[in-house]
Amino acid sequence: MVASSLFASSLFERQMAMYTTYHRDSRNKATHAVGIPLIVFSVVLACTLVPVAEVAGFGTVTLGLALSVMVWALWIALNRPVGLALGLLVVPSVLLSAWLTERLDAGAVRWLALGLFVSGWVFQLVGHAFEGRKPALVDNLFQALIGPMFVATEGLMALGLAPAGLHERIERQAASRS
Repeated sequence: MVASSLFASSLFERQMAMYTTYHRDSRNKATHAVGIPLIVFSVVLACTLVPVAEVAGFGTVTLGLALSVMVWALWIALNRPVGLALGLLVVPSVLLSAWLTERLDAGAVRWLALGLFVSGWVFQLVGHAFEGRKPALVDNLFQALIGPMFVATEGLMALGLAPAGLHERIERQAASRS
């Protein structure tokens, strides 16, 4: 178990170092702090329209819930404190998506999800215009899963709650990539 935990932590730090090299400009970081949560929520919202299974005593499991649980588990496996912090994005996204899909017709939910998704990407692309560099996921699709972890890590660092030494280890690896 310890070896797999060390591998996941090392993978997380390598991927974060790559992501960090694409996100140095403070304006890019700020647009990502808005754009990435919009994109995550929009995907959860759209996927909540797709029922996957009925579970006795629970109700309908949607694709939105299933994907959210799987991705959140991956984030926790990669880095427990950062992954757990992402619960502040995942749990409200799942709950709000369920609430909206119960109250709006499917067409309205699709349009809302699309609007939020496009808006999120507009924020992302404006940020990358400031940065003068393409999005990291163009070079490595796994970076799409690292983006939310980057935003969470930046937030934890700003609050003084990031795991000890994490920022320094990521910056050291990022510097060796530049």
